[in-house]
Amino acid sequence: MAFTLVARLGVARGVTTLFTPETVLVAARDQVSCDLAGEAAILHLGSGMYYSLDRVGARVWSLVQSSTSFRRIRDTLLAEYDVTAERLEQDLTELLNTLLAERLIEVQYDSAH
Repeated sequence: MAFTLVARLGVARGVTTLFTPETVLVAARDQVSCDLAGEAAILHLGSGMYYSLDRVGARVWSLVQSSTSFRRIRDTLLAEYDVTAERLEQDLTELLNTLLAERLIEVQYDSAH
């Protein structure tokens, strides 16, 4: 299966985060989401904005439903998709930055996760 991350989320608002392998991410609390035929539909409760993710983006979304590290997301996707590590890290970083900018995920900074 070819790897593409397509997130119909619009343009990130100039926010760029560099993720380390240990960066811990989790879905924000003020959203609801569901699976739609393998894709993800997300509603941000604060803004009322609706978002959708393709199948690969939905896989990332499923992984951040509980606290998880960038490394675990990356390694899971590398095992599941035919993609180079470099390409995956670029696309994953872009998607995660967009999700952060839209306040759909959060970075957990405390050590208790």
